[in-house]
Amino acid sequence: MAIETGITAVAGLKVGHFTDTRRPTGCTVILCEQGMVAGVDVRGAAPGTRETDLLRPENTVDRVHAILLSGGSAFGLDAASGVMRWLAERGHGLRVGPACVPIVPAAVLFDLWLGDPRVTPDADAGYAACEAARAAPPAQGSVGAGSGASVGKLFGPERAMKGGIGTAAVCVDGITVAAMVAVNAVGDVIDPATGQLLAGARDAQGRLLGSAQAMLHGLLPARLLNGSATTIGVVATDAMLGKAQACKLAQMSHDGLARSINPVHTPSDGDVMFALASGGSGRSADLTLLGTLAAEVTAQAVLNAVRHAVGLPGLPAAAELSATIAP
Repeated sequence: MAIETGITAVAGLKVGHFTDTRRPTGCTVILCEQGMVAGVDVRGAAPGTRETDLLRPENTVDRVHAILLSGGSAFGLDAASGVMRWLAERGHGLRVGPACVPIVPAAVLFDLWLGDPRVTPDADAGYAACEAARAAPPAQGSVGAGSGASVGKLFGPERAMKGGIGTAAVCVDGITVAAMVAVNAVGDVIDPATGQLLAGARDAQGRLLGSAQAMLHGLLPARLLNGSATTIGVVATDAMLGKAQACKLAQMSHDGLARSINPVHTPSDGDVMFALASGGSGRSADLTLLGTLAAEVTAQAVLNAVRHAVGLPGLPAAAELSATIAP
């Protein structure tokens, strides 16, 4: 098993971030200009998405040209229009008679409580993310869609910590599986290998609390607005997959969220995972193997997101706190 640098370890993918300087928000594009087979699985109860019905296995179009992850809640879906414009200007898209229509599914997370909520990623932001896209290892932490991400909001945002965006990849038997995840969860982030709590809800003294354990001991969660959180991401592989298999890969990648975020898929989370398959390895692979690897790299991407995050006033990052659970 060889550990690679991130989602761009899958040949044919480029990643670009747009980070807004006016308030903590932004967007991230995963470009595959020549088209890749795609699937999706939506688990959260409050999703904000675009073009996900198109990715259902029974529907016609099976290839996409980019995936957009964005802050700004539903307003951030506008950034996908800029991605479409960038792709169309370069002749990338689905040929429909005389027209070229780029296919750009998207998902958004809620970060409107940080700064001026009128500032959200728009079409120009999506275009700028495409301009910044490279095949090099992408930046992680408080950039792009992870700029305004936070975690540990179960007992109120005043007890939360900084989330972010992370990536990870693995190569097994010549096939690469990778993930990129923007982590903005209601729940805490936990290292599944050690059980260590990395980031999440804090007590009145600012120490890590352990949300699930706190609830087991009778501490009741705050009344949260639906859609006030959300973890969104992409898993990708160079194996050869069909559309239904890509949807299954996206489905199995959610196990990585369940291992590293607790609680997850809540009424306030709109958790969405996309899957991309380039076929660039020229090989098919057992879907059980691919799905197992997808869950592993998804969990690692979640951990990398909070480990690379940079704190904001009143919203500390994991690197600023000792990972000691409050008694």
